[in-house]
Amino acid sequence: MAMTETLQQELIKDLLLESHEGLDRLDRDLLSLEQGQGGSTSMNNIFRVIHTLKGTAGCLGLSRIEHTAHAGENLLSLLRDGALVITPEMITSLLALSDALRGMLRTLEATGNDGTADHSALLANLEKLQIIPDPATAAPAPAPEKATFGLFSDDEPAALAAAPAAPVPAPVAVATAPAPLPTVAHVAPVAPVAPPPAPVPAVVAPVHGSGDAAEGSAKSSVADNAIRVDISQLDKVMNLVGELVLARNQIIANTTQFDQAALMTASQRLNIITTELQESVMKTRMQPIGNVWGKFPRIVRDVSHELHKKVRLIMEGQSTELDRTIIEAIKDPLTHIVRNSIDHGIESAEKRRAAGKAEEGLLSLRAYHEGGQVNIEIMDDGGGINLERVKAKAISQNLLTAERAAALSEREALNLIFLPGLSTAEKITNVSGRGVGMDVVKTNIEKIGGSIDLQTQPGQGTTLKIKIPLTLAIIPALIVTSGGDRYAIPQVSLLELVRLEGAQARKGIEQLYGTSVYRLRGQLLPLAYLNQQFKCAAGSKNAGGTQDDVINIIVLQADGRPFGLVVDEINDTEEIVVKPLGKQLKGITTFAGATIMGDGRVALILDVVGLAQHANVVTETRDRTVTDDKSRTADDADQRQTLLLFTVGQDRRMAIPLSLAARLEEFPLTRLERTGALNVVQYRGQILPLIRVADHVAGRVTPEAPADILQVVVYSDQGRSYGLIVSQINDIVDEAVTIKRSAASQGILGSAVVQGKVTDLLDVPGIIRLAETTPVQSAA
Repeated sequence: MAMTETLQQELIKDLLLESHEGLDRLDRDLLSLEQGQGGSTSMNNIFRVIHTLKGTAGCLGLSRIEHTAHAGENLLSLLRDGALVITPEMITSLLALSDALRGMLRTLEATGNDGTADHSALLANLEKLQIIPDPATAAPAPAPEKATFGLFSDDEPAALAAAPAAPVPAPVAVATAPAPLPTVAHVAPVAPVAPPPAPVPAVVAPVHGSGDAAEGSAKSSVADNAIRVDISQLDKVMNLVGELVLARNQIIANTTQFDQAALMTASQRLNIITTELQESVMKTRMQPIGNVWGKFPRIVRDVSHELHKKVRLIMEGQSTELDRTIIEAIKDPLTHIVRNSIDHGIESAEKRRAAGKAEEGLLSLRAYHEGGQVNIEIMDDGGGINLERVKAKAISQNLLTAERAAALSEREALNLIFLPGLSTAEKITNVSGRGVGMDVVKTNIEKIGGSIDLQTQPGQGTTLKIKIPLTLAIIPALIVTSGGDRYAIPQVSLLELVRLEGAQARKGIEQLYGTSVYRLRGQLLPLAYLNQQFKCAAGSKNAGGTQDDVINIIVLQADGRPFGLVVDEINDTEEIVVKPLGKQLKGITTFAGATIMGDGRVALILDVVGLAQHANVVTETRDRTVTDDKSRTADDADQRQTLLLFTVGQDRRMAIPLSLAARLEEFPLTRLERTGALNVVQYRGQILPLIRVADHVAGRVTPEAPADILQVVVYSDQGRSYGLIVSQINDIVDEAVTIKRSAASQGILGSAVVQGKVTDLLDVPGIIRLAETTPVQSAA
C-alpha cells in the first residue's frame, strides 16, 4: 500500500536533513583520504553515507537519486574491499558525485521531485573508474598521501566529471554486506512502493527554473532550520521551567496576602532562575563555528585547483561557539573572503619561487572569544595588497578622482577595497571579477553588529580581523537618557565613560574646524551631541552647548575609531532583549532595533556606526587624529599602562592593570552565601568565590563601615573566575608607571605614583592563592 502524502513529506524532510549532514561529512572524509589520513574509518563513513542515501531514496521512489548514488556505491565497494587503490581522479569524481546529489536534494526540496538534470557524464566516469587493472600491465597507482588539496599532476583534467563518455564495460558487481544505517534508515522497513509516487507538494516555496535547483554553497532550508541539542541541556531547561513556575506561584500568592519579606525572597529567586534559564536557552542556540568552517577544506581544494595554485589550510578554534543566527549570517561573507584570499592573495607557485617563498601558500583561519565577542582572523602569506593598483582601479572605475586618491593615507587607500563595485581582477572568472565583493562582506558583517579590519604587508600577506557579537537576541547595553527619552547603547561599542563637572565642563570642550572636541589623555576626541542629532528641544540639557555644569561623555568606538557621545544622563547597564524595528523605521541608520524596559516603555537601540556617520565624526579623514605628542616621549609611551584604581579600607589606594578586570559588579549583601571557608555569590549561572582584598594584603588597612552593597572586581583566569571585594572603585587611568619592586610584600607587587599619589599595585594571583589557603570569617 502506498504511503500517505503526509508521511511522504515527513520522510523527505528526514532525508534532506540527514543527507545534507552526511554529504558534508563525506566531503571531509574524502579530503582526509586525499591527504593520506583517515584510512579505513573514513572509507567506511563515506560508504555508509552513500549506501544510506541510496536505500532511503529507493524507498521513497526517488529513482534518479537512487541510481546516481548506486553508481558511487559500486566504486566505493571496490575501494573499501581493496580491489582498487584510491587515486586523485577518484577523489575528484566522488566529490562531483557529492555535488550532483546535493543538487538533486535541493531540487527535491523545492519542487517535490529529484529533477531532470543530466548526470550521464558523471555516471559514465564513475563506471570507468571501476575497471580493475590487470596486475601484469597496470602501472603503479599513485600514493594517495602524496596528493595535496586537489593539486595534482599537470596532465590531469581539470573537470573529470565533464570528461566525454566512452564505451565502458558493465559495472563490476561486488556483493557487500549492508552497512549500519544512521537515523534516517528508519524508512527502510516501509513496504516497497510499486509505481513511483506522484511528485509531492514542495516542502518549501519552489525555486524558479528547470532542472536541479541553482547550485550554491548554502544548504537547504530544512537543514538550516534544524538544530541538534544535547538532551541533558533540554533536561536542564525543563527543570528551570519547573522552578520558574514555582517562583511565579509564590509571587501570585503574595498579590492577595502581601508579605514583603516573602515577596522579596520570591523576586530574588525569580531573578536567579530567569538568568539561568536565559543562559540555558541561549546555549541551545549556540553552535561551534566549525559547522561553517567544515566546508572550507573543500572550497580551498576546488578554488586552488581551478587557479592552479598550491594552498595549505590551517584552522584553529573550530569549537568556538556562536548563536545559530550569527553563524548563518557570517557563512557567505567568510566563504567570499576565503575564495578571495586564494584568488587575489596567494601567488602562483612560479611567483612564490621567484620571491623566495615556498611553493605552497598558507591560508589560516583562527577564532576565539574575547571581551564578550568572537574574533575571527583570516590570514594568508601571499603578496599583500598593492595600494597603488587599488587606487588606479578606483580611479578607472570613477569611484574617486586622481586628486583625492593622491591625498589618501595608507589606511584610507586600503579601505577602498570596501567600495561598492571595486574589483582588482583583470578578467572575469568563476572566482572573481564580477564587481560583487568586499563591500557586501563589510555590509553583512556590520548588519549583525560586527566590524571588519584589514591589514596588509606587501610581499608578506594580508590579514582580515572580524569581530562579531556572540548573539543578537540578548545583549548587555548601557541605558542613557537624552531629550527626555531613553536609549540603549550596546556595550560592545563602549570604551569608557567621562563626566565633566564645574569649570572642567565649561572649559574642557574645545572647537576645532567647527567640531566640538575633548582632549582625552592627549588625544582630541570628536564629540557628537545626541540631542542635536535627534533635533531635541534647544533648551534640553546638553543640547549642544558647552555651558552646562555637568557633561556626560560616552566614549564609543565606530569602525575602529573612538568618538564621544554627549547625553543628558547615564542610567545603568542592563541585559536587553533586542526587537527588530518595523518596516517604517528600518531605513533609519542611527537605530539598530528596540527593546522593552522594565517599566513597559520602549527604548531605541542606537546603531553606533550609523550614528557616527550621521554626525560626521567618522568620515574619510577620520584617520587623521590630532595628538599631543610633544608632551609624551617615546620612553613614556612604552611604559604607559591602563590601570583600574580602587580603595581598600577607608583610604588605601590600590590599582591593577585594567586587562585583569573581566567585569565590575555590585552585589547586595543579601546575595552572599557560604560554601566551606569561602563567601560566594551566584553569578551568571556559576558560583563566584568572593575574596575581600583587605583581609589578605600586608600593611595598614583602616576598617570601613559595613556596606549593604559590595563593589566587586571580577577576575578570570584559565576558565575560573573570582570576585575581589574592594571598598570603592575610583577611576580608570592611563599613565606611565614605574614599579618599585623593592617594596613588594604579601599581596603587593610594589608601589608607584599614580595621579600624584602613592598607589599599591595589587598582586591578584598572589591574593587568590592566599585566600584559598587562609579561611576568613565573612564578607559582611
